[in-house]
Amino acid sequence: MCSVSFIEWTEDNLLREPVYESILADRNPRLVTRRERVVEVPPAAPRRFGRSEDAGTAMEVGGHKVMVTHLDKVYWPKDGYTKGEMIAYYRDVAAVMLPYLKDRPLSLNRFPGGIAEKNFYQKDVEQAPTWATIVPIESESRGEVIRFLVGQDEATLVYVANLGSIEIHPWNSRTGNLENPDYLVVDLDPAEQGFDEVMEVARTTQAVLQAIGAEAFVKTSGATGLHVYVPLGAKYDYEQARTFGRLVGHVIHARHPGNTSLERVPGARKGKMYVDVYQNRRGQTLAAPYSIRPRDGAPVSTPLRWEELESGLTPSRFTIKTMRERLARVGDLWGGVLGPGIDMEACLAALQTLWAEEIERRK
Repeated sequence: MCSVSFIEWTEDNLLREPVYESILADRNPRLVTRRERVVEVPPAAPRRFGRSEDAGTAMEVGGHKVMVTHLDKVYWPKDGYTKGEMIAYYRDVAAVMLPYLKDRPLSLNRFPGGIAEKNFYQKDVEQAPTWATIVPIESESRGEVIRFLVGQDEATLVYVANLGSIEIHPWNSRTGNLENPDYLVVDLDPAEQGFDEVMEVARTTQAVLQAIGAEAFVKTSGATGLHVYVPLGAKYDYEQARTFGRLVGHVIHARHPGNTSLERVPGARKGKMYVDVYQNRRGQTLAAPYSIRPRDGAPVSTPLRWEELESGLTPSRFTIKTMRERLARVGDLWGGVLGPGIDMEACLAALQTLWAEEIERRK
């Protein structure tokens, strides 16, 4: 595969005046569709004080023009990956990623200089393209109105990536029902534990959820942990989801008392893995499935099959260089997260029985 610029397709389905640009050795041809990217080349940028400025390039994305800049800027110094490669990745995975962003407010963690330089968080978006969806939401803690960008489409994804927001952070709920999350999250966040230990606790989490009739899905965090999601179908509010998560968390901790903790204060965990169920709050966000993380190697938060949690698996296996081939091979494993959701009342009844059995076992 290679990148080629050209004027148009001819009537014979050939390229008119094609110009070779570069080899795309990391692309899987099976993932490619005929999707023209119309690029308007701007006039040369003016020079000031002997230095050139990037005037930007207008990309045609889903019928919208998105200005992108500094595409050759290296965002991952140790790996040599550029901002342009990051944007190309998000365009290639947009079809599978967008269902988990649509109608969701986004929190931006921006790295305009790449991962080796200072980042900053942004929620309030004062300026955005006219085609972008902005939703004003009142902050519960401060009472002020925050203008959130909503992850509606591929153009928004490219716009956010161009801002230097390497990782994509959507809310757990959607704009039409902000108080009711679509899923419950159990975030397994290790301290000094290896990934094999994290996978062991994740398998226990699945076993507990299966025992009470709750379907569960797992993905890498893109860092050192794992995220376990339980579909709720937006039938319960955040307080109900968080309470249910805490009860499940107590059973998980009871089965791994030596290396897990439910303590919210890091110092109180004493080096144990944090079973975090407090991510289930209005406005709290985690990296979306298929989101890149701002770490060496450009790892990706990757949905997994439960049977993949075997000794030797490492999160570093899943990166912007390997994700296209994986998607071509296994497809999207995450769709059930947006399903109809569990029957929480039935699960709570089963959980009460399970907890009684756990107490009896520990005697």
